Amino acid sequence: MDLGIAGKRALILASSRGLGKGIAVALAREGAQVLLCGRSAETLQANCDAINAEGLGRADWVQADLGDDGFVETLVKAVQEKLGGIDILVNNSGGPTPGSTEDMSEEKLATYFHSMVLRIITLTNRLLPGMKAQGWGRILTVASSGVIEPIPGLALSNTLRPALAGWSKTLATEVAQYGVNSNMLLPGSIMTDRLKSLDAAAAERSGESVDEVRAASERAIPARRYGTVEEFAATAAFLCSAPASYVTGSLVRCDGGAARSV
Repeated sequence: MDLGIAGKRALILASSRGLGKGIAVALAREGAQVLLCGRSAETLQANCDAINAEGLGRADWVQADLGDDGFVETLVKAVQEKLGGIDILVNNSGGPTPGSTEDMSEEKLATYFHSMVLRIITLTNRLLPGMKAQGWGRILTVASSGVIEPIPGLALSNTLRPALAGWSKTLATEVAQYGVNSNMLLPGSIMTDRLKSLDAAAAERSGESVDEVRAASERAIPARRYGTVEEFAATAAFLCSAPASYVTGSLVRCDGGAARSV
């Protein structure tokens, strides 16, 4: 399938590794111009070198941290200087620390609200007028399967990410008439460093080995395995594509059937 995004300009947040990096690679392989961002300049440069060596899309990077007050201004400036505008925005952020509801101090809530919710919404609002003016845009927000089924031990994530779900759906109804789509993509157990750290934390809490924790998790997934970054990124690329023009306001799962709700 031709995704129709060759030459489209895409900003992918938190793309130095994991799901964000995978999405950047997938979009570039469809011929998109991708702008990666993250905290490690060395890692971002290496990612871009690898993407550009494939010769399909073009990659550049900007060093930016969602936790910094200047994050939005840094990215708005980089989008204009390095891309000359934007067609695709992939909102992505690292997950908060594991813990119970009693671990959710006011300070933790405020810190993660700013990085996981406030700055994503603010950045989208700054970039949205250009998409509306050109009559084409894709806004994809990566969240967590905890949006539909809260995950034990991830109280902060279960609290904050659903806020983005309500926002994404509301946004979709407001901008569809301008040719701009807003969707949310929910990963299940995708093999990333984040998942490895969560399995390690679960092993520490339970006294089991990491291998035992992983085996139990995989048994609970109908597909009987963890997903790959490539599988997740392919789903993301479609949602950012031209053929997905009538898909908006949706929560799309990529979880091997793990969610039990309809």
